[in-house]
Amino acid sequence: MTTAPEAPAPGFIGRIPVRNIWLLLLYASQLYRELPDSRRVELEEAPDDIPELVAELLASAVERRMRRNLTVGYRRRADVLTRVRGRIDLLRTERGQLLQRGQVACAFDELTIDTPRNRCVREALLLLARVVKKAPLERRCRELAARMALAGVRNEPKARRISGQILRSGAGWMDAEERRMLAAARLAFELAIPTETAGNALLAMADRDASPGWKLYEHAVAGFYEAVLRDRGWNVRHGRHLSWHMEAGDPGVRDLMPQMITDIMLERSNAANAGAGQRIVIDTKFSSILSAGQQGKQTFRSGNIYQMYAYLRSQEDTGDPLWRTATGVLLYPSLGVDYDAAATIQGHRIRFATVNLAADTPTIRQQLLRVADEEP
Repeated sequence: MTTAPEAPAPGFIGRIPVRNIWLLLLYASQLYRELPDSRRVELEEAPDDIPELVAELLASAVERRMRRNLTVGYRRRADVLTRVRGRIDLLRTERGQLLQRGQVACAFDELTIDTPRNRCVREALLLLARVVKKAPLERRCRELAARMALAGVRNEPKARRISGQILRSGAGWMDAEERRMLAAARLAFELAIPTETAGNALLAMADRDASPGWKLYEHAVAGFYEAVLRDRGWNVRHGRHLSWHMEAGDPGVRDLMPQMITDIMLERSNAANAGAGQRIVIDTKFSSILSAGQQGKQTFRSGNIYQMYAYLRSQEDTGDPLWRTATGVLLYPSLGVDYDAAATIQGHRIRFATVNLAADTPTIRQQLLRVADEEP
């Protein structure tokens, strides 16, 4: 246990001190995973400038795409034509007596630049133009959005929602550059948070409650590990379901058993010895690491320990040798004091660790890598 270094005037999410929420948003984003190491470091080293850097990345990606032409796609269209195209709409043709006028109603697929992807990117440019502080960058974003509009890309009022759906589903073919462009657009929607005032603005951290902060913290930790550890031989899984291995049970009991869903699981195999790999189960908790126990004594939170104990012991007889030596980590944000303590319970090492979100970026990186027993 060590006293955490003081950071200059952090904001807060609930009771949790957070120096820079943009860094958490960056770690949680698909963009962080898509970028090469050099660009990740550039963003991490200037967390206060992340909105501007994201705008630079998005604007540059759009400019490159427009030089090569934006990606086109098909859309379904119905129209009255003077020649047959696609399928004939017999009912509409007959009802309107179109054949007498030399026309026919058709339904057909049409190549267009006005795709959901391009509409999301255009909306992101307009959004960033209202958020960034640098006037030249604001003009650049507005001009690119105007050029896309002239090319035929319309508005998309649901851009924030569908941009995430497109990235998660991988709908349609996308090369690495286009994925980064769309990931940058998605992060732009996360950076610009609506307030009660007119227009779009950045919501102060003190105005955020802890409920969405908890999910942001979980996704940020998972995103960081997925981006940084995969090149070090780790496989990162986020939100894995575990099964209760019941030997017997009354009818209907299995359906009533609560779900076990781990926050993050890190795995590293050993080609020479399948049982010599590593498995680390991480559960993120957006609260104090300590709670008041009996007679006012502070202790680690018992419910969290029981939860981790159930994760580790319930999987021992699954036939996977890594579960017999799996490590559990309960990872909390720091509240003035940093912890990194461990206990071995019935063959499983359980760690109680904190991340000082009020610290600078190198410290946060170091503490996250320490959880995986990795060097920065």
